[in-house]
Amino acid sequence: MIQDVLLTPPVAACVFLTLAYGLYWISGRLAPRGPETPGKHLPYACGEDLLPPEAQLAYHAFFQLALMFALLHLATLVVATLPPDGTVHRIALVYLSSIVVSVLVLTKEES
Repeated sequence: MIQDVLLTPPVAACVFLTLAYGLYWISGRLAPRGPETPGKHLPYACGEDLLPPEAQLAYHAFFQLALMFALLHLATLVVATLPPDGTVHRIALVYLSSIVVSVLVLTKEES
């Protein structure tokens, strides 16, 4: 009875999360403390100074493009694996039109 309850995924996940947090907490207490230096908590950039925020690259456009290509590849896969009879062509047309709307939203210029 109790063994069945302990082996359910939510209870097992809670037990393992508690064990992991306990191990993390104990390790944090046992770890040696280093001296406080001025650059200790600054982000590391391979030994170079970081660029000012206005000169740093933004990956927003890259992720939009990657998502667009993922949508197009998924649409190609779905349409290519449809059966050859004509009953699903209307569903495919609705699916492709929703993909077109998604791509248009992703490629819309921000103002």
